[in-house]
Amino acid sequence: MAQRYHVFSLPPELLETLTPRNLISRPPPEVSTLVQTAPPVSDNARACNVCHGATFADVTEQRSHFRSDWHRYNVKIRLRGGSPVTKPAFAQLVEGLEDSLSGSASSDESSDGSDAVKALVSRIKRTSRSSSPSEERQTPLTAVTWFHSPPSTQIGVYRMLFPIDTPAPSYLAELKSIQERVEGGRKWAMFMVAGGHFAGAIVEVSRPAGDQDSTTSAKAKKKLQKPKPETSILKHKTFHRYTTRRKQGGSQSVNDNSKGAAISAGAMLRRYGEQALRDDIRNLLLDWADDIQDCERIWLRASVSNRRIFLDYENCVINKGDDRLRTFPFPTRRPTQSELVRCLLELTQVKTSHLTEEALRAQDEVFLASLPKPKATPSTAPAAPEKAKSQRLTKEEEAYREKWSRLLDMISKGRSEPLKSFWEREGASLGGVDALIPEWTGDRRASLLQVAVHSGQEDVTRWLLYDLHADPTIVVPPSGVHQEDKAANESDASNAPPLQGAGSRRTAYDLARTRAVRDVFRQCAGDHPDWWDWFGMARVPSTYNKEKEEAKDEKRKQRKKGLKEKMREREAREREREGKQPDIDGEQMEVKSESHSQDPMAPRKLGGSSGAVDGVVGLTVELRAKVERERRARAAEARLKNLTGTRQ
Repeated sequence: MAQRYHVFSLPPELLETLTPRNLISRPPPEVSTLVQTAPPVSDNARACNVCHGATFADVTEQRSHFRSDWHRYNVKIRLRGGSPVTKPAFAQLVEGLEDSLSGSASSDESSDGSDAVKALVSRIKRTSRSSSPSEERQTPLTAVTWFHSPPSTQIGVYRMLFPIDTPAPSYLAELKSIQERVEGGRKWAMFMVAGGHFAGAIVEVSRPAGDQDSTTSAKAKKKLQKPKPETSILKHKTFHRYTTRRKQGGSQSVNDNSKGAAISAGAMLRRYGEQALRDDIRNLLLDWADDIQDCERIWLRASVSNRRIFLDYENCVINKGDDRLRTFPFPTRRPTQSELVRCLLELTQVKTSHLTEEALRAQDEVFLASLPKPKATPSTAPAAPEKAKSQRLTKEEEAYREKWSRLLDMISKGRSEPLKSFWEREGASLGGVDALIPEWTGDRRASLLQVAVHSGQEDVTRWLLYDLHADPTIVVPPSGVHQEDKAANESDASNAPPLQGAGSRRTAYDLARTRAVRDVFRQCAGDHPDWWDWFGMARVPSTYNKEKEEAKDEKRKQRKKGLKEKMREREAREREREGKQPDIDGEQMEVKSESHSQDPMAPRKLGGSSGAVDGVVGLTVELRAKVERERRARAAEARLKNLTGTRQ
């Protein structure tokens, strides 16, 4: 079983041998010392322009040089932008390859030479890759920092244990400094809250100075006492409140802020649970205030909204910018006391591994190979002038754009209540109700009234006209005229505004698609005729007269009533016509039955022959029952006649 070390009580012999654990990098081979300055190019025709200083007596010697490893190596190095080497320098490079030229006795010189050239070129690749700072891969910062103790021991400690402003080279000094015991011991405060569950504890992670394990002689006591643990829980508390709907996630307050306040019994219970949870946590912090002030670290696991329970309130115990605040650098589960104990052990017990330097080197190479390759920076012309023009927005400009986006969204969706409260706060800063919509929004409408009318929001239009006195005479921008013609032509009322030409003037009333929105303009024009030029500049055709509208509705009802009566008369005539037809069919069937009945004692079916079924097809239920009764009556009369005839 691997030995476990406590982060505040590491063995002294281990501390003395620790060194910071970094990625193992091999020093680049000293190839540059062998590269010599090249003499000037020879004017001799039988000379090599790549391998400087190489001259030949005849063509055969020149061809053999072109096939040599020295020439092939210089060609490849020249193609990679390097400098060629002389023949003595190349011989030293080949000798420094160690085992790269080793081969079997049957391998020929060409294969050995080929292996030598490949090995040398690959070495130059690795050297150039490691020595170029522009292409160096940046290793990501992990939560655990590692220390190495020769020959094969590594320990890992979470970075969060050290002060925030501690640089990486000083981690080892900080690790050694926390081994010293302090008066009163080292204490931590640990808090977790999620889904209505809360767990908190005050723990001692290092014993006070002078508190050593009492050891007694074997003569006094034969049994050895169990050593006192380094960590101990001084105070702890857990409780739960109903704040989250089952299988839905998210607190009720977050749901209310995004979708509006829900009206239900469950929502009210969850709101009460959130308030009770906040009060319980703050009362607990107040009770533990003295212990929290003595803590060296405060570990907090909470969402953005739940962090306000601990930090953002008057007379808070934990200040928002406290240097002791830390978050758990690993995933946590539901807040419980057992989870706090698990997190405490995870933070205080160091990670240990036993790998040799060869294994560490192989591990580093695999890790570096897994990192994404850095993007090559193309050496092109300077950036285009358009990019230089684009400037980053200030915080004030971003906030201003966010206000406009929220305002247009609430008007388009008809969210009246949030819109009214938002306008009370931000209406003056946006320029008033008649302020023109900025061009960067991409909206084709010019005013807020036009947005509400085009979206078909009757309540918002009424609020803008009556309460805010929005100007209905503002002209619609020409860019949006042709795009709205089709929508206006598909209006649902007969009094829709007529289509205008390409250069005509249009107002908010012309964008109305429904009769209800147009009636709002007409009612406002009738109630307040002196506010605007309704029938001229605003293009409202007439005022809304309640008596005339009721008379029109009454005419529509009478017209519908007359149409219904005509339909009833026509259905009655059709029923009469269908009723006479079954009588005629019944008489014909009776004549046929009398003519065909040769044997009066033969069995007969009730209701006549099978051909009578065709007579009731298409009739209503009442007429079908009436026809069936008449058929049975005729059948009964026919049987009586037959019986009386046989008796006589």
